[in-house]
Amino acid sequence: MSPNVVEFRHIVKQFQDHRVLNDISFEVKAGEFLTLLGPSGCGKTTLLRILSGFERPDSGSVFINGRDVTVLAPQERHVNTVFQSYALFPHLSVFDNVAFGLRCKRVSKVLIEQQVVNALRMVKLEGLLQRKPHQLSGGQQQRVAVARAAVNNPPVLLLDEPLSALDYRLRKAMRIELKQLQMQLGISFIFVTHDQEEALSMSDRLIVLHEGSVVQIGTPREIYEEPTSLQVAQFIGEVNIFPTQLIAIGEHTLDVLIEGKQFLLKKRASVTYKQTLYTLVRPEDIKVWALNEVSNTDRMLRGTIEQVIYKGATVDLIIRLASKTRIASTQFFNEDDEKLDFEVNESVWLHWIPGWEVMLSSDEL
Repeated sequence: MSPNVVEFRHIVKQFQDHRVLNDISFEVKAGEFLTLLGPSGCGKTTLLRILSGFERPDSGSVFINGRDVTVLAPQERHVNTVFQSYALFPHLSVFDNVAFGLRCKRVSKVLIEQQVVNALRMVKLEGLLQRKPHQLSGGQQQRVAVARAAVNNPPVLLLDEPLSALDYRLRKAMRIELKQLQMQLGISFIFVTHDQEEALSMSDRLIVLHEGSVVQIGTPREIYEEPTSLQVAQFIGEVNIFPTQLIAIGEHTLDVLIEGKQFLLKKRASVTYKQTLYTLVRPEDIKVWALNEVSNTDRMLRGTIEQVIYKGATVDLIIRLASKTRIASTQFFNEDDEKLDFEVNESVWLHWIPGWEVMLSSDEL
């Protein structure tokens, strides 16, 4: 049997004159929490609809457990979806909502009761069997929707932005619960979101989509720390982008000019003198120093603080360089610097540890 629960092979989908999916190919492994991440309109939900059978691709194939299901009707695919609105039946109790799919399959009454109670116990709602959806909180409704899908024991569970209707605190709690639930069930989850924090914190792998194409596939760490394009780097968190002039190519290093200063950076094999280069550094990797805190500033850039944004555990700084370029930096409170006293219009030095940057060429932007 194939180790992949789902496979998309060269999927193309067009609505009228607009192509929404452009030659999409990827697989979902057994027991994997995979997230489709991208801005609105990038094709995430269309992919879910094609997988569940509510849309048919113009070309390409969809496989579930090694079986070609491209032309099969939704009821023949044995996949379940948790929608953004949860789509619970308002006139049915929690028990009856979860039991609905089993009754459609004509499962015996004894087995239905056993499986529904087990499913609701799994999501910690076994005490609310007779409540109606309007009597539940948003988080409880979401768990009922998950239980209703999971009780059918599908090989893959589809979740179409199921946390977007919740407030921030509840979303954070539900991320933990969903991930624990997925591990407990041992089935594959395909999770759709445009929220980078959700994607990074929950996923085994991410697939980043942009304008109907896959632009990068990898683990959360790979996507965040080693973006392969500017589209990915800018969508996954904040990033500082420095135009970079190449001076010399060494065996393992690059001699470059950034903002008029010379830096020695880690070499990328694909770099050539003909390329226009950009150096990308995340805000949390930018270290900021007061003028009197450093003596050797050869590999540092000087700037002026424009904004100081206190966030509790961190202080975010917006710094304007001499070139008028604005740089974002996130400073963390620690035992060595408990105050992080920075002031607007203060002159500072900033730098990052060589090797923490990502270098992209104009070809990859």
